[in-house]
Amino acid sequence: MKKCKITVMRKACYKDLMKKYENPMEHACDMEEGQVFIANGWSKPDGICDSAWESMSPFVMTLAYGGKDIYNGWMKNEKSAMISCNDGFRPVSFLIEALEEEAD
Repeated sequence: MKKCKITVMRKACYKDLMKKYENPMEHACDMEEGQVFIANGWSKPDGICDSAWESMSPFVMTLAYGGKDIYNGWMKNEKSAMISCNDGFRPVSFLIEALEEEAD
């Protein structure tokens, strides 16, 4: 099983939807573009929110166990995936890449 690198690529914020549908929140998302996490196999790294992990964990598990070419040619790097969290107000896009390094 391999380690996987998870990089925060982009954060979006849909203020119009938030204003119309969301109850005010003081604290929503701590992710920052460029932030990097290393998953030890398919174990959730510290600092990734539960919602984001639920969206990406099947892809991390697939890549950590040597899977590749997800969705038949979707990604230029066949040992990677681009996944967004499921927050409809402020989605975050993550690039997941299998590393050559073995998990502990």
